[in-house]
Amino acid sequence: MVITVGRQYGSGGREIGTALANKLGIVYYDDLLLKKAAEESGLCEELFHSFDERPKSFLYSIAMDPYSFTMHHVTPKGSIEQQVYLATYDTIKKLADKGPCVLIGRCADYALKDRDDVINIFVSAPIESRIKRVAARNNISEVEAKERIKKTDKSRASYYNYYSSKDWGEAKSYDLCIDSSLLGIEGTVSLLEELVKLKGMK
Repeated sequence: MVITVGRQYGSGGREIGTALANKLGIVYYDDLLLKKAAEESGLCEELFHSFDERPKSFLYSIAMDPYSFTMHHVTPKGSIEQQVYLATYDTIKKLADKGPCVLIGRCADYALKDRDDVINIFVSAPIESRIKRVAARNNISEVEAKERIKKTDKSRASYYNYYSSKDWGEAKSYDLCIDSSLLGIEGTVSLLEELVKLKGMK
């Protein structure tokens, strides 16, 4: 079974994904996914972090790689931004082929849309609880935390909506959407663990 996890910033999605992978005894890919994609593609890992779940931006792409926009705004292989996305997309498919795993963000649900052994989950939480989590985790004020949440969610939504042609955070885009504040991190992990077991029994 492969589990993909989309998440609002500060909802605990990363912690939930990590804990779920540990409980199931399977591999967890978050930043490691970017490292693998860099190794597979031969592109600099820093590029993957620079474009990681960022919205497609013409000006941002020029700033990152001005030479890719000299002829028709692309290199022979496409813009660096396009190459990074495609390398990430291909790596997600290869990792899923290797065996059970948990994949965080990066349109993993879209990359694996043709597989029937995938559960696509989206983790959300009320803005108040997310602000407190982000402020405590990063040792910043709640005002700063709210601004960071707003900016990160907007970036993730733009990236997801552009590359998947679906709606980030909308129930119709996933198999299950869950508010992590309802059961807490541990409770949410337990619920998802049960879901995976039931899906595996079908």
